[in-house]
Amino acid sequence: MAKVTRETDSPPRIREGGAVREVLDRIGDKWSLLVIGTLRSGPLRFGELERAAAGISQRMLTLTLKHLVEDGLVVRTAYAEVPPRVEYEVTELGRSLVPLVMALAEWAMANHEQINANRRSHK
Repeated sequence: MAKVTRETDSPPRIREGGAVREVLDRIGDKWSLLVIGTLRSGPLRFGELERAAAGISQRMLTLTLKHLVEDGLVVRTAYAEVPPRVEYEVTELGRSLVPLVMALAEWAMANHEQINANRRSHK
């Protein structure tokens, strides 16, 4: 992964020739699609998101959210309240990804038994 430079202090741009690979590397990880799918119904606080995405560590959720915010797929809103409140919500760009995420989730649920059977037969 490229480093963020001090001069621009922003994430590196996606190179033209590597766009598909770089975008799929980011959103195709274990947690990004789950987070986007979880946020599809509306904004959630960090703790709510952590409970909904069972199995994700606090550190991994923090990192995943940071990357999704950098990519413009999720927006982080901090409210000046006591106690402080922070919510995460899918952006318009992120919402365009939701149907694809849900289609992949439906495919996985429909085919997981066959995939598991195939795995067992190849041991």
